[in-house]
Amino acid sequence: MSKATLKFIRLSPIKARLVAREVQGMNAEVAIASLEFTPNKAAGIIAKVIASAVANAGLESENAVVTSCRVDKGPVLKRFTPRARGSASPKHKPTAHIYVEVAAIEGDK
Repeated sequence: MSKATLKFIRLSPIKARLVAREVQGMNAEVAIASLEFTPNKAAGIIAKVIASAVANAGLESENAVVTSCRVDKGPVLKRFTPRARGSASPKHKPTAHIYVEVAAIEGDK
C-alpha cells in the first residue's frame, strides 16, 4: 500500500468529498479516466493525487486500486470585501487536505 497527500489546496472540502467518494474502491486507471471527464475543479486535482500515489507505489495504474480517498478540512483564509458606507463583508476561502491510499490488485504483486 502506498500513500500520497496534497495539503493546503485552495478547494472547498465539502465539494471535494463528493468527488472523493466516487473513486473509492475503483481501479486507479478507471478512476483517473473518469475524473478526467468530470466537470469539477476537485476532479482534476484528485486525479493528480491518485497518479502520484500510484507512482509512489511503483505500480502501473491498471494494476492498482484506490483503497482510500479522504478529504479533510484545512485552515480558512479570511478576506474582506468593501461594502457601502465604509463597512466590509467577510469572505471565507476554504482550503483542503487530500489523502489517497493505493494498493496492488490481489494476484499482481
